[in-house]
Amino acid sequence: MAQTGATGATPMMAQYLALKEEAGDCLLFYRMGDFFELFFDDAKAAAQALDIALTARGEHLGQPVPMCGVPVHAAEGYLARLIKAGFRVAIAEQIETPAEAKARGSKSLVARGIVRVVTAGTLTEEALLESRSANWLVALAPQGEEIGFAAADISTGRFETGAVPLASAAAEIARLGPSELVVPEGAALDGLGAAVTERGRSAFAPTDGEARLKSLFGVATLDGFGAFSKAELAACAGLLNYLDHVGKGALPFLAPPQRRQSNDHMLIDAATRDSLELVRAQGGTRTGSLLDSVDRTVTGAGARLLAADVSAPLMDVRTIEDRLDLVSWFVDQASLRDHVRTSLRALADIGRALGRLAAGRGGPRDLGMLRDGLGEARVLRERLARATPIPPLLAALLPALEGHGALVEKLSRALVPNPPLDAAQGGYIAEGYDSALDELRSMSGDGRRAMAMLETRYRDQTGIAGLKIKHNNVLGYHVEVSAKNADPLMAADSGFTHRQTLAGVVRFNAPELHELALKVNEAGAHALAAEATHLAELVALALASARPISDSADALARLDVASGMAERAIEGGWCRPSFAPDARFEVVGGRHPVVEAAVTKDGARFVANDLALAPASRLWLVTGPNMGGKSTFLRQNALIAVLAQAGSFVPATAATLGLVDRLFSRVGAADNLARGRSTFMVEMVETAAILAQATERSFIILDEVGRGTSTYDGLAIAWAVVEAVHEVNQCRCLFATHYHELTRLAETLPALSLHHVRAREYRGDLVLLHELGDGPADRSYGIAVARLAGLPPMVLARAKAVLDKLEAGRDATGGLAAGLDDLPLFAATKVEEVRDPLRDALATLDVDGLSPRDALDQLYALKRLMMDKG
Repeated sequence: MAQTGATGATPMMAQYLALKEEAGDCLLFYRMGDFFELFFDDAKAAAQALDIALTARGEHLGQPVPMCGVPVHAAEGYLARLIKAGFRVAIAEQIETPAEAKARGSKSLVARGIVRVVTAGTLTEEALLESRSANWLVALAPQGEEIGFAAADISTGRFETGAVPLASAAAEIARLGPSELVVPEGAALDGLGAAVTERGRSAFAPTDGEARLKSLFGVATLDGFGAFSKAELAACAGLLNYLDHVGKGALPFLAPPQRRQSNDHMLIDAATRDSLELVRAQGGTRTGSLLDSVDRTVTGAGARLLAADVSAPLMDVRTIEDRLDLVSWFVDQASLRDHVRTSLRALADIGRALGRLAAGRGGPRDLGMLRDGLGEARVLRERLARATPIPPLLAALLPALEGHGALVEKLSRALVPNPPLDAAQGGYIAEGYDSALDELRSMSGDGRRAMAMLETRYRDQTGIAGLKIKHNNVLGYHVEVSAKNADPLMAADSGFTHRQTLAGVVRFNAPELHELALKVNEAGAHALAAEATHLAELVALALASARPISDSADALARLDVASGMAERAIEGGWCRPSFAPDARFEVVGGRHPVVEAAVTKDGARFVANDLALAPASRLWLVTGPNMGGKSTFLRQNALIAVLAQAGSFVPATAATLGLVDRLFSRVGAADNLARGRSTFMVEMVETAAILAQATERSFIILDEVGRGTSTYDGLAIAWAVVEAVHEVNQCRCLFATHYHELTRLAETLPALSLHHVRAREYRGDLVLLHELGDGPADRSYGIAVARLAGLPPMVLARAKAVLDKLEAGRDATGGLAAGLDDLPLFAATKVEEVRDPLRDALATLDVDGLSPRDALDQLYALKRLMMDKG
């Protein structure tokens, strides 16, 4: 905002400018009555983003002041749109009453203060959040060769920390998919795919992180949470400092931190997640993703947990088997599964209700959600506990569903069956809970009945049948008559006092009405105050049990995920995967869940295919025509690995695999023009990352590596990549290609085997069978696919003539692969060393033997070398 000073400003504008300076780069919502007003550049930006009118109010420094506003009662909707547009918003509320302002000497201007900063990562309101998606705020703290992270979803209290090597940071951030990142000012962190907020480096002090964690959880030592690294503590400091800043000193509820190790889940980088469409399809929506295809959860909390499971497949076989045992149990318990899902479907989101209460943004309805949800959890526990046998994970979950009897009983007595969202109007404390409150309500009710009787008497007294006693926030209770009936009440001896004249109506007061209104208002105000006191007590009681309530919410979510996975398995005929200690990957009748659903919807049948990777045959080279199913085959096996290690049944007849530590997919690519990268450059960057990071336990799928450049360059790159995967990475890999010359590699690479997708030409038409067969494809069928695409007959004929000529030349000369048989083995290939003259000169320099004059001469020489290099 261009304006910085308040010289010559009105008191209100001076107050606004001071608050705006405090708000910094946030838009400032400045409370004025029933509206939040925005001024100057904030108004221009908000008016454009919200498509609302931009007006002007008075002058400041001789210029009109641009302004716009939104109603307080509708502010959440406008906030949601601003946050989605990338803004942060500071909320400035009145922090004193007009009476308090008058008492301290201010005649009209009440004090205002910023009570909260609304950002993408700190939302708790139901209207601002997606019920089926987590909302992560992540702080990052680079420390040497590693980076610490602290992640919180304050809408539920989930809290995770960890430290990973710098090279793995992007994969970890991609797993979380944060709404907002908090990083130290000037940190060289980019391309992380979220809104970034920079904070001063002093906010990331490890010692401060340790102190804040101890204070937050009321402990003298952090040993009970694990051994935090310096990077983790720095990230925790940054996170908690930021939450303290946006909450203006009020921290939200956070559960004890779960420490994440990079080796406790499958690492999947952002490019692979996008390629496989794990939780978001290419268009950025949930529809069409793996998550959408497998999700049969019935609660928002269950959907969020399922997304977390799919995003971070496990590396511990015992934990995976525990999840699978629970899914299997639900598969076998059809009646109980239906009962559980029906019960869960009726539950409110108690985790987010707790989050709103802890953040000071909850209300009576959130307490009602806790009452109903925790009560139903106890009933569900009793039903599940009677079943036999009980799988280990269920036995571990059941205790979390009980222990809230006293709280539920208290809330049941205190609250009406359907508490309102807003506490301002009262009416949420049940009758009989507080006899004094009941008496105040009775007095208020008697007063309103007396008001109705007084209205009848005034009508009889004046002879005006249309006379009414009404109420508004400005005049309070008053008498209202039409303008044509107002004259008798204007008389000095009428007993009525004129208050207001509007178009068509005139309003009056009367001594008796005034006295009665005082009694009604006093009783009503005391009743509201009594209810507010009870509300505060009940909220405090609930927050005292925040941690066990959060555990109950997590347990209910896990039951939802397991029963939903069982439902999906039965629906799709999926099987339970098994795990082997070696690096095998065996699938019988594997299917792509998303493609199969689309094909089935169109009335067709998905063709299942087998896979048998083993240490002795770990690299499959797959050839065949476009549209033949190569990419689908590659992707479906990657998705089977994700689902299996997430603890789900998989779309196959049978599946056995060794754990996959890292998953890589280079299937399909797009230009990244914003970063100056072509399709081919994107492909090479992703392939380079794969070759640098894949281990013997990894699984790679590569499709059409080498396209996008000249034929010779592309074949050469593809050839070298296949050899590198086989000889260096030595991991499981599916490699699809149109370079049939690559099939020669089967003669020199013992763990490589050849496969193809079957196709036939029938009466001039190409028939794609989508079946996988052994051996290489006999040809690519490119012209046949072009015919299917609708190329003109003249173009097809010309292409056929050119192809015949090219194939004749290939037969005569040996084609593209001529001479490749004489290549040395990959391991014997010499890497040409790139020499650095500056480095060489420095290496030969005898620093201790130089005189001052010689040292100066050498310095100039080194400078010349550096300039020549540049």
